[in-house]
Amino acid sequence: MSLYLNPGSEGFEEVLRTEYVDKTGLIGLTNRTIGTKQKLVCVSRPRRFGKSFAAQMLSAYYDRSCDSHALFDGLMVSQLPDYEMRINQFNVIYLDITGFISEIKKNKGSLLNVPAKINHAVKEELLAVCPELSPEKELTECLVEYVKRDGRKFYFIIDEWDAMIREARNDQDAQEAYLNLLREWFKNGNFTPFAVAGAYMTGILPIKKDGTQSAISDFEEYNMLQPGPYGKYIGFTEEEVAGLCEEKHADFSRMRQWYDGYRVRNVGSVYNPNSVMKAIRYDAFDSYWTETSAAEGLLEYICKDYSGLSRTIAELVGGIDVPVDTVGFANDLTTFRGKDDVLTLLIHLGYLSYDSENKKARIPNEEIRREFSKSIRTTEHAATQKRLLESSRLFDSTIRLDEEAVATQIEKVHMEETSPLHYNDEQSLRSVLKLAYYTYRDHYLQWEELPAGVGYADIVYFPKNNSGWPALVVELKWNRSAESAIDQIRRKQYPESIREYTGEILLVGINYDKNAKAGNRRHTCRIERLQK
Repeated sequence: MSLYLNPGSEGFEEVLRTEYVDKTGLIGLTNRTIGTKQKLVCVSRPRRFGKSFAAQMLSAYYDRSCDSHALFDGLMVSQLPDYEMRINQFNVIYLDITGFISEIKKNKGSLLNVPAKINHAVKEELLAVCPELSPEKELTECLVEYVKRDGRKFYFIIDEWDAMIREARNDQDAQEAYLNLLREWFKNGNFTPFAVAGAYMTGILPIKKDGTQSAISDFEEYNMLQPGPYGKYIGFTEEEVAGLCEEKHADFSRMRQWYDGYRVRNVGSVYNPNSVMKAIRYDAFDSYWTETSAAEGLLEYICKDYSGLSRTIAELVGGIDVPVDTVGFANDLTTFRGKDDVLTLLIHLGYLSYDSENKKARIPNEEIRREFSKSIRTTEHAATQKRLLESSRLFDSTIRLDEEAVATQIEKVHMEETSPLHYNDEQSLRSVLKLAYYTYRDHYLQWEELPAGVGYADIVYFPKNNSGWPALVVELKWNRSAESAIDQIRRKQYPESIREYTGEILLVGINYDKNAKAGNRRHTCRIERLQK
């Protein structure tokens, strides 16, 4: 059996033997592109978001060396009008670039040799299938000759196409050799129109737009910023996750808390599929996020010394959506002009969710928050460590009912982390408060605008199981008084929202006095225990 040329359907058969969520509708999108000017497709998404599953599915469907009806009959793709017309109709070349890189590294070879190894591997299998071809000819010449003899073009499937760009990020010669190989296949007027029926590439990074990757500039590209019609295939949709939870008796609300948060236009919520399936399989909600190389590690990027980055990371950890200018990102791991480029990379790596309508990013879910927390706690940035310590002390001060200490710390965060031009209403005060209390995830769940009593509580911090910490009901006021905030909590019965909690409940009122005299503190605080 061949590994690269018509490898059969075994990879997808293994996928189907697991808990499979039907994503075969993607085939309908690729079918439409075959034989058109849009036949070259590149889909970028984070690691563990099902890229390889999609590649194996397409390989099984298009591979002419097997009969895949038993795999696909009954799945979504079988209802499409072109199902029979395309199934098992092409010669498939399937390449997992990470496999070639691993083999080269294992033998302590140079990444410069990866393209030649790929070329040799495909050509060797092609000659084994068709000995009549001349081994002296170039691979592209052999492929064209094979198409003439066989009558069927090739469908290329390249998994992790950008692995070479990531692994050889400091080796321009290796990158160029690899891109030249892709150029021979996909930007070659003497080859591409005659031998290529279509191509589907997966990756993490988008294609560079500066001309250095012109070899693949003809690809129709879809990524985390612009997923287009491929958006519903980035991960699991909310409907799919709800169905899984119902079938497997898993807690859907906790699944949403842990793995939801990626927003796709015209799709809605998208979940990390690997983490959802592991949570079901292990019957445990935890972080299943994995980094397979330092190039994908969060710590490397959030520690970069760019103006405003440390503050922005603190805002993100505090649950605040931050604006991001994604336009200038160079689509690589080495060229950064400032914090916006770092944040854009984190979007592509899956560490941040991006809302294309308001151009803002946020930490998507509890799983990724854990990764941020873990990285921040190991960072050597003194400023970040100081913020963590001060936030923890703020919780201690709140629980001790130390109103002066709480007001002083919130004032400090306000002065250090916000612009006076933007600090002008209760929403601004809410952002400062979330920044100040951003280590809450160690012990609490945070709810904003929680329906409670007669109205909505601004912020409620509810203790996690067995944490032993008191619940906090927080009300914010602007140009009023901290006492009026406490009065509103009592009058509108906000503690009713957590009446089932048997532990201690603290009422916290915070006010910002815009007109306070110079030299006077603008924030005041009032804390009271709820008498049950």
